[in-house]
Amino acid sequence: MGFAELGLPPGLVTALEATGITAPFPIQTATLPDALAGRDVLGRGRTGSGKTYAFVLPMLARLTASSSKRRPNRPRALILAPTRELASQIDAAIAPLAKTLGLRTLTVFGGVGAQPQISGLRAGVDIVVACPGRLADHVQTGHANLDSIEITVLDEADHMADLGFLPVVRRLLDKTPRNGQRLLFSATLDAGVDVLVKRFLNNPVTHSVDSAKSPVTAMSHHVLHVAGDSRVPVLVDLASAPGRTLVFTRTKHGAKTLARKLTAAGVPALELHGNLSQNARTRNLTAFSDGSTNTLVATDIAARGIHVDDVSLVVHADPPVEHKAYLHRSGRTARAGAQGTVVTLMTDAQVSDVRDLARRAGIKPTITRLAAGHPLLSEIAPGDRELVYTAPAAHVPGDERNRDRSGARRKAKSQGTSHAKGQGASRRRSTEPTNRASDGRTSDSSTRRTSGQSASRGRAGSAATGASSAAAFSTGARPSQRRRGR
Repeated sequence: MGFAELGLPPGLVTALEATGITAPFPIQTATLPDALAGRDVLGRGRTGSGKTYAFVLPMLARLTASSSKRRPNRPRALILAPTRELASQIDAAIAPLAKTLGLRTLTVFGGVGAQPQISGLRAGVDIVVACPGRLADHVQTGHANLDSIEITVLDEADHMADLGFLPVVRRLLDKTPRNGQRLLFSATLDAGVDVLVKRFLNNPVTHSVDSAKSPVTAMSHHVLHVAGDSRVPVLVDLASAPGRTLVFTRTKHGAKTLARKLTAAGVPALELHGNLSQNARTRNLTAFSDGSTNTLVATDIAARGIHVDDVSLVVHADPPVEHKAYLHRSGRTARAGAQGTVVTLMTDAQVSDVRDLARRAGIKPTITRLAAGHPLLSEIAPGDRELVYTAPAAHVPGDERNRDRSGARRKAKSQGTSHAKGQGASRRRSTEPTNRASDGRTSDSSTRRTSGQSASRGRAGSAATGASSAAAFSTGARPSQRRRGR
């Protein structure tokens, strides 16, 4: 059954075909007829099952058919998402389709200036894709009024509950018309989500295409039992293979440290975590999405916000504490029917925790004790390994004397001579041969080295077990210190 048979209008079907989308996924087939009919829908599906288009398409169709017009500061539809990255990627999916239908969209979240959002609301928009906190600020200051909302969507509702957003979500929903349509999509239906369902959804139709424990059949799971000093070498072996690799750590500092270690070892890696500015997060995620960099090291903030095609490998450098986090992290690969591999690194101290984690997640991983260079690594991530190293900076005479520019300035000032001041200011700072993990750029003077390792993709899932908790990966060496002037 195609989109036209499910009830989508011809214009929207044509717009979908122009983007290469011709056949619906199961969650879309299940929910579209009821959502298009205006009923409240409660949809449950695993991460990567196609939930986004399951609510985007009926929203666009119903807004196009509606006789209401957009007005300043009064959006017609609202999508709430837990993270900035997820909000941005929902808007990226919806904006091209909305444009062909003459509809306007706007993203609203913190970490960026509020004025462009205020201006966009004032100009009038049809659909707002927002994180709860910043939208609540705009409502409180009068820049956004939700009394004209016809359709409200809560995406990743369980994650919003985990992050403590439910009170502000309830306040926002209270400001939307009671007779408006509400669609709630979630991977799990926990107690917090059930409260929202009972309070705000009117006789909802429930569609569940997966169980709460829904490991993907196209996803293979491996647990690699490693010694503490083998973690980085094993990660370098895996991440230097062709394809995109997403690595998860438990802490922000762990993500930063590991990204730098991988880069220093020849695997250019970017970081994604809450300590980065929104511009840096967007830049790094874009570089990972467009293939400029194939390795991203992230915290759980990204587990619900990364929708990147063709992530072939997910690595839990730090095993997560909860099985839900494992499923959401792992759901970054094997999306929309593709194949994918998930690897968890486990030390002796984590054996019982990982065993319990696997049991609660409903998976049976293949467990192997190994170190760097083990043949299984080439089966998990096949292909030639490519390492990129930064060449040493060229020696410039006089650099050693002038590395401390501030010292030169102080000396010039104390002597009161313009000649000394100009000399101290005109010397070039010596270049430092490092790749910054946070900006996604590598030095022009780099060398590539390929090890001829290739193997056919072999992914077996044998019985084993694993579980929660995780010792932090972030206890390793801190980043190298800055060079000091002599």
